[in-house]
Amino acid sequence: MQTKLQFQAVLDQVFPEYSKVFRSLYSDVSLLTLQAFPTSEEVLKADNETLTTKIKEFCNTRSLQWAKKQAEKLLAAAAQNPFQKNLYFSLILSLDMYIKMLLEYKKHLSMLEDEIDALAKSIEEYEIIRSIPGVGEKIAATIISEIGEIERYNHPKKLVAFAGIDPTVFESGTFKGTQNRITKRGSSRLRQTLYMAVKCAIRDCRKQKTTDEIIPRNKRLRAFYDKKREEGKPYKVALIANKLLHWIYALLKNKSIFQDLA
Repeated sequence: MQTKLQFQAVLDQVFPEYSKVFRSLYSDVSLLTLQAFPTSEEVLKADNETLTTKIKEFCNTRSLQWAKKQAEKLLAAAAQNPFQKNLYFSLILSLDMYIKMLLEYKKHLSMLEDEIDALAKSIEEYEIIRSIPGVGEKIAATIISEIGEIERYNHPKKLVAFAGIDPTVFESGTFKGTQNRITKRGSSRLRQTLYMAVKCAIRDCRKQKTTDEIIPRNKRLRAFYDKKREEGKPYKVALIANKLLHWIYALLKNKSIFQDLA
């Protein structure tokens, strides 16, 4: 996004050390904190308690201890910043303008995502895909939007190829490749969404809060993963995603709900 590039260019001239404070520079708490304290001079004028209170106010879902640590990191960044005093007020105005633009973009994007989620929930295919353990609301909505009508694909391999996770084997003369690599053609967004779904599905989780029993979210997909590991094959997310996409194809074609292992 052009706005992010322009924002970063101005920030590099005003407070480059700030990018090290928060895990995500473009999170709401990061942008709001920078808007309140756009220069190292203003940060250093404030005490730790003031900064902590502000950061906690901008992100009230996190603990006070977390806010205090972020305040300490902010003070350290300000102390190390090469621009202790800003010579050009126009840069501060530009920085504030880009922060407002980014916050507004995020607001509209969030509203758009909510509308997409609401629309997806009204589609039969959404409930079918959501029946797969490990596939959440965002993942299901993205898969539907990327795949479109399942009738477009007359074979699961066509869908796999569209996602770009179909393997390609290199052969020449008497040589046959021993390692398969995915083609990475097609929809990169669908491919990344499937990878996320796989990681969520095979991850262990507690069955109940009152018990120590550990089970995978998706037993069938985890069993397939374990089987491939036992065969001595290295763990490849693409291989598991390929299997998951075959299941999605079959479920959508048959309009059936996913059945996990008992």
